[in-house]
Amino acid sequence: MGYGSYSSQAHEALIQARGTLSRQVLFRQERCHPLMDPRGVNWRESRDSEEHPSSLGIVFALDVTGSMGDIPELLARRGLPSFMRALLDVGVTDSQVLFMAVGDANSDRAPLQVGQFESNERQMDQWLTSSFLEGGGGTPGHESYELAMYFAARHTDLDCFRKRNRRGYFFMTGDERPYPFVSHTQVASLMGDGLEKDLPVQQVVDELQRAFEPFFLIPDLARRRNCERYWRELLGDRVICLEEPGDCVDVTSSLVGLCEGAIADIDALARHLERGGRDRSRRGAVIRALTPFAATLGRDGTPRPRLEDEPLPFDDASSGHQRIVPRDGR
Repeated sequence: MGYGSYSSQAHEALIQARGTLSRQVLFRQERCHPLMDPRGVNWRESRDSEEHPSSLGIVFALDVTGSMGDIPELLARRGLPSFMRALLDVGVTDSQVLFMAVGDANSDRAPLQVGQFESNERQMDQWLTSSFLEGGGGTPGHESYELAMYFAARHTDLDCFRKRNRRGYFFMTGDERPYPFVSHTQVASLMGDGLEKDLPVQQVVDELQRAFEPFFLIPDLARRRNCERYWRELLGDRVICLEEPGDCVDVTSSLVGLCEGAIADIDALARHLERGGRDRSRRGAVIRALTPFAATLGRDGTPRPRLEDEPLPFDDASSGHQRIVPRDGR
């Protein structure tokens, strides 16, 4: 999948046309859409084409439990065109976006929903708004994020990775922890996969990182205490703490820009956000969220450490420093 061209103007017109529609009208599904049911799906494919010779697969795995429905709604009302426009601005012209919706396999009717990789604005929007925002949830402190990571690791096929050894991007939103294992019984029920035993979540993360740059986005600072420490044990500085859900679009597009080398460092990011019309407070929030990860790339603006084989500066001239001699002369 991933055919068709993208038009920013057509996408904006689509967003404006829905005006003040309620969430219930915008996301009208009352159960998992049959085409988003992961059962029996072998692959979701991101492919090169004549229109997109250098495709880049991008997955948004969106928590749709409880209050987490704010981010899917934000993307559907205004965020997705901004995300695509920001990618184009930094030279990422062949992105292909897939949406997942994540719930809880122990209690929800639709714990995992999976769209297709798309490049066309209308098709992207259809998969997003066809998600069932169940608003449920399960065992306190956990949701079935591990199932989304498992699906992306074992049921996606990206030409960017297969042909160019270039990893795609996996952005997951959430405010809880994953379960410690991928249940073989849940995988059999939801996807039809035959696992002999449960898989540790760390193994699934390791598999995911072969073909994707994975990130976990916590929607605001108040909710970081619920899950940040656990996710950092899995993903380190790829856990991004937003200051408010509305920063999701700028954070994700900026992460792509930083990883692809299109945004040189945090200073360049600040200029990029300013050109995009972000006010000072929002620019600051995005930069604060991304600085720890940018530091892992050496792009946080701090001087790099001196290499061992580089000569140290020296100067034989007097420094002008005089030692204070104690009164007893010692």
